[in-house]
Amino acid sequence: MGLPDAPESCRIAPRTVVGQPGRVACACARFPADSGPAGYATLPSRALVARKRTRTVITGGAGFIGSHLCDYFVERGHEVLCLDSLLTGTADNIEHLLGRKNFRFVKYDVTDYIHVGGHVDNVLHFASPASPVDYMEFPIETLKVGAMGTHKALGLAKEKKACFLLASTSEVYGDPLVHPQPEDYWGNVNPVGPRGVYDEAKRFAEALTMAYHRSHGVDTRIARIFNTYGPRMRLYDGRALPTFFRQALRGEDLTVFGDGSQTRSLCYIADMVEGIALLLASNEHEPVNLGNPDELTVLELAKEIIEVTGSRSRVVLKPLPVDDPKVRQPDVSMAKGVLGWEPKTPRRQGLLLSLEYFKKEVAADNA
Repeated sequence: MGLPDAPESCRIAPRTVVGQPGRVACACARFPADSGPAGYATLPSRALVARKRTRTVITGGAGFIGSHLCDYFVERGHEVLCLDSLLTGTADNIEHLLGRKNFRFVKYDVTDYIHVGGHVDNVLHFASPASPVDYMEFPIETLKVGAMGTHKALGLAKEKKACFLLASTSEVYGDPLVHPQPEDYWGNVNPVGPRGVYDEAKRFAEALTMAYHRSHGVDTRIARIFNTYGPRMRLYDGRALPTFFRQALRGEDLTVFGDGSQTRSLCYIADMVEGIALLLASNEHEPVNLGNPDELTVLELAKEIIEVTGSRSRVVLKPLPVDDPKVRQPDVSMAKGVLGWEPKTPRRQGLLLSLEYFKKEVAADNA
């Protein structure tokens, strides 16, 4: 059976059909896939046969999610250009890729003008501090990359006629009054609170992305990413899961803020990367929630990590930070309907996969 015609917006390794000039065949992530490296699905080998290698620029590519995206697209034959200032990312996340012929890393602040020679097919904008510890330490930088960085990345996509994907966040919903959160909910955000620098930076980035789509015809995507976890999370990034792992593996008390009844929904990194790739391959321009709707309380998460690690740690309660969301659960109906995507990794399996990584990180930190 032949490949279906590719929509103009589909730039995941398209190829020209031999003997049919002008026809481009679709070889994107919508094809059935086998299991591949790091738990990601592998596209059929024919998807990697292209007369011109697909070129993908990933800003923030040395960060947690960004580095996994670099892995994903390098393995699929893309020429990947990773841009990262290393403000919160680390070269350790991409060190294993530096010898690959189709990978290049440039230490760069994307709030400056971005020039890339040659063709570009995709621009994935993931540059931003993303944890409360980071964006409270770097509030100005967070606002700048959400505004100026997004502007420069969109400018690159416009110049190259490339597909642009924005990494937005569930934080655009703030401390939500609607539960679970659908894409048409406008949110409940405190713009001048300590978390406002991140929330409003991403809300502005979404508005700017849609403006470039409507005014300049840029082919855009917006991924509203909910809590994601897995290898390459930093031990001290301030989020609950790495903090709990670090404390449990050291036999320390696990710090839970408030009474622990606030909820989170955790998506394993391999599932998230698949969702992002499918969104990039789609024709959807409106925001799409990507996350795991399996909700649990922070207290339940703490107890589960104690169980997974075999730790004798106790849970201690501390005052809840200002504007900490009380609930967080994505409505992923749109992702299911439009992308055919939903997370597949059970939480216990994801925690066990993460455990080995955190054991090594804690051992190295203790050395």
